[in-house]
Amino acid sequence: MYQKIKLLIGVLVAFGSQGAEAQSTGARAGRPNIVVIISDDHAFQAISAYGNKLVKTPNIDRIARNGVRFDKAYVTNSICGPSRAVILTGKYSHKNGFKDNETSKFDHGQDNFAKHLRAGGYQTAWIGKMHLAGQPQGFDFYNILPDQGSYYNPEFIGMDGRLIKKEGYVTNLIEDISEEWLDARDPDKPFCLVIGHKATHRTWLPDTADFGRYDSVDFPLPPNFYDEYRTRAAAAVQDMSIDKTMQMGYDLKMLSYSKKGEPSVNRMNAAQRARFDAYYGAIEADLQSKKLTGKALVEWKYQRYLKDYYSTAASLDRNIGRTLDYLERHKLRDNTIVIYLSDQGFYLGEHGWFDKRFMYEESFRTPLVMSYPGVIKPGTVSKQLVMNLDIAPTLLDAAGIAAPAEMQGKSMLPLFKSEAAEIRDAVYYHYYENGEHSVSPHLGVSTKDYKLIRFYNRVDSWELFDLKRDPSEQVNVYGQTGYETISARMKLILRTLIRQFDDKDAERNINSDDK
Repeated sequence: MYQKIKLLIGVLVAFGSQGAEAQSTGARAGRPNIVVIISDDHAFQAISAYGNKLVKTPNIDRIARNGVRFDKAYVTNSICGPSRAVILTGKYSHKNGFKDNETSKFDHGQDNFAKHLRAGGYQTAWIGKMHLAGQPQGFDFYNILPDQGSYYNPEFIGMDGRLIKKEGYVTNLIEDISEEWLDARDPDKPFCLVIGHKATHRTWLPDTADFGRYDSVDFPLPPNFYDEYRTRAAAAVQDMSIDKTMQMGYDLKMLSYSKKGEPSVNRMNAAQRARFDAYYGAIEADLQSKKLTGKALVEWKYQRYLKDYYSTAASLDRNIGRTLDYLERHKLRDNTIVIYLSDQGFYLGEHGWFDKRFMYEESFRTPLVMSYPGVIKPGTVSKQLVMNLDIAPTLLDAAGIAAPAEMQGKSMLPLFKSEAAEIRDAVYYHYYENGEHSVSPHLGVSTKDYKLIRFYNRVDSWELFDLKRDPSEQVNVYGQTGYETISARMKLILRTLIRQFDDKDAERNINSDDK
């Protein structure tokens, strides 16, 4: 009898041990690794997965092909630092306290998704551009660029707070450091790695390997390149045009126009500078021989802008490919969420502009692709309204961690459980800066069919766009006969969202002029 009891106990212990091991293994399998790749100013219309036929982004496309491409992904505030603050905290700018790049200071002591993942057993790291001054919290490791960072031979801030200069091109270096961290991590714990790229931020300085990559392409002018901004007072007073604002030396690397030289170029070592001078020197000599003026010069600037922009994006996509290859090589692909997004959209000549800020589509909308094997069906295209605000709660949801009530975004994962699911039917926006590029502060709401914007401070006006009839947002129909009911309905939606998100500043601005 004793032997039978002993045998039974042994079987139960062994079963329990195997069950515990299976539970542990299952927990690891059920708790995906996470890689979030954030670029800077990379426009959705600059990506081949989004329909650009003149450029190739095979690795961003690869994420979309293996998962989902979101065609209606938006930001809460189209400016670099505030967008990252929203991604990190899952809260609007007025709640996380970082409203603009000029006057705001980010409080790293506040809650963020990394703190919850770390407490839940994840290894966490942020590498590259963060653009939120101060000491990051919630990360086991960070190695970040100071402020905007530099394209060539950049400095990085490590965990000890020291600035360390690294030789090379920034996009390659960020990927190198990311892979070094992945190599050193504990393989028995899940991880969350945020890779923050500087590319494709102004001044669009490509890797030397990509100089001239698109020189054979003649990019067509957007139909509204010579937009006259009729009926749009805020657009009329901006200072972000390729014609008047883009600088020959600073932006387009025509160094004879820069009396003191350009700091980004002066950082180069001898070999880098030799390749730069050989490439851009020949372009400048050709420009001077042509003596262009008027529209011919404006359109020359447009072509140079896009060639540099897309060439800068080439290294971004190539290094995203390195990340994906690493995951496959180390058999991590099947249990890793990969998200690629930009901190906002960007103008590539639409309305005659570069830069971002406005709630108009090219700036307001961001590229967002995501793969999650076993959860997201490969090749999915989503038309649902999602936001950068949703990244934090989505990651926590995937990790099986409850999102705190203060997070204002929503998990996107329910969208992949039912075709009928949606997490919102309207998106709310609020931009605060009242200096750079003379863009007026504004707030607004957008549905799939209409967009209502309230400009204040610099310009005091309302704008309403019928997105089906006018997708390029050139005709402000606010106050026009036939749109009274739509205007009233959109204002009601706007007021509802302002109250929902507890935006007191917006409420004051709405109440100050409700014509």
